[in-house]
Amino acid sequence: GRRRARRAAMVKETIRVYARVKPLGRRQQAGIYSVDDDDKSLSSLEIIIPRDLADGFINNKRESYTFKFEKIFDQEAKQDVVFDSIAKPVAECVLAGYNGTIFAYGQTGSGKTFTITGGAERYSDRGIIPRTLSYIFDQLQKDSSKVYTTHVSYLEIYNECGYDLLDPRHEASRLEDLPKVTIMEDPDQNIHLKNLSLQQATNEEEALNLLFLGDTNRMIAETPMNQASTRSHCIFTIHISSKEPGSATIRRSKLHLVDLAGSERVAKTGVGGHLLTEAKYINLSLHYLEQVIIALAEKNRSHIPYRNSMMTSVLRDSLGGNCMTTMIATLSIDKRNIDESISTCRFAQRVALIKNEAVLNEEIDPRLMIVQLKKEIQDLKDELALVTGEERTSELSQEELLQLDELIERFLEDKDPDNTLDVGADMRKIKYCFSHVKKLMNHSKISDKKLLSQHISEEKDTNKEAGEEELKKLKELLQQRDNEINILVNMLKKEKKKAQDALFQLNAASAGSTVLEQSLSINLEESWSPPSSFSLKEAKDFSSSVYTLPFLSRHTGGKMSLGCQEAFEVFKQDHADSITIKDNKQLLKQR
Repeated sequence: GRRRARRAAMVKETIRVYARVKPLGRRQQAGIYSVDDDDKSLSSLEIIIPRDLADGFINNKRESYTFKFEKIFDQEAKQDVVFDSIAKPVAECVLAGYNGTIFAYGQTGSGKTFTITGGAERYSDRGIIPRTLSYIFDQLQKDSSKVYTTHVSYLEIYNECGYDLLDPRHEASRLEDLPKVTIMEDPDQNIHLKNLSLQQATNEEEALNLLFLGDTNRMIAETPMNQASTRSHCIFTIHISSKEPGSATIRRSKLHLVDLAGSERVAKTGVGGHLLTEAKYINLSLHYLEQVIIALAEKNRSHIPYRNSMMTSVLRDSLGGNCMTTMIATLSIDKRNIDESISTCRFAQRVALIKNEAVLNEEIDPRLMIVQLKKEIQDLKDELALVTGEERTSELSQEELLQLDELIERFLEDKDPDNTLDVGADMRKIKYCFSHVKKLMNHSKISDKKLLSQHISEEKDTNKEAGEEELKKLKELLQQRDNEINILVNMLKKEKKKAQDALFQLNAASAGSTVLEQSLSINLEESWSPPSSFSLKEAKDFSSSVYTLPFLSRHTGGKMSLGCQEAFEVFKQDHADSITIKDNKQLLKQR
């Protein structure tokens, strides 16, 4: 099963090779070539060199050369199309955990830097590196299932010496003063670069800033072929590590984006001095690169000369190793450079024969591995002690006691009934656990008792307070009632006095009424001469009827109780006609 999984995690394929034709300059004469895309899987490029009549009639030079590529990008091809076809599949593999390499190869001025890094004039001219960074960070943002960390490194190989382009001192210092990047090899023949800084990039902007910083530090010189020819090989590497939360497995992958320096014929370019030295080193390293590729393409070769140059050492994995590699052959097909273009195509055909085995780069997190191994060792020790029956007499360390306390606490807090307290087969630990649990039990009982007594005393206090409050309320109520009773008694006394006064007045009134009647009748007869029809008897009746009304109690006085009399007085006052009656009284008194 493990072997099958290993096979599934391995991708075996040849290096994919593409070609890109550079648009012609104003003064360049076009060479004769044709692109044939009829074949579904591959495209073929045919370059024709017409026979030169000056060579005489017998000329056995080949006229036509045909080369096969995965795809050929003609002069009109745009940068985004190149990225989608070449770099996107590699970037996807890198995100899945495989190593990837994309490198451009071609003569000076054939458009390698433009393809890899891009042009500076327009945003649409961005090359493979910025577009790949943009694509990778977009994908990382979309995928929230894993935790990703991204680092960037930028190595320059100039005259067979390595320099770190992201070194902050690079702009200020001369190239010779900078720390050189050296190659170290471990026992498993893995290459490690000493003095090459890894800069963390958390987003696309940071990564692009690092790329631009490196580009400004590159060695550039003017050559007859190109105004700004890059005179060094540059390797921009994106390192991605991903880990699922809670998992011990880490996936590490790296993507090398390589811009090789241009190959050129020294005799043809006619350079000297510094440029000549540069050209020698460039051609030498490219020659070693070709040697490695030839050796890899031959089936029976046991030794591959990777160590000949720094370039081939760094790209060891990319060529015939654990990597998915893609190559872009850049061609400048004008009459002057036809020969160079043919040699580039020949090199590309050899590269296409190399088979790489890309393996999923998974490793176990060493910290988690250490924890697991420690636990395993402890379990085995416990098992051994149980089997041999050896009791350990040494005291438990403070650290062990703290660990046990923590375990017991976790065990008691866990609500799961199936949870067990596992302390191994160490009797010292088991005894300690029992004694600790007993202590906790006793402590909880004592604390329960304390709580209970506290609760009872609290209840008593509250009851006492409540009783006192109740008593206070009742006292207040009692005082209120006393006040009310006093008021009522006073009122009764007053009423009683009023009643007695009223009775006294009534008696006095009944005694004086007869005298009043007599005097009234005499007065009436004297002062008021009635009409002849109005008799004295009638007048007497009238006067009596008028004056007997208020003194009705004269007849009933003996029978009427005090309360009734008082009520009657009140009724008289409240009566609607009381005002009229009073007026009549006044009138009568006056008369």
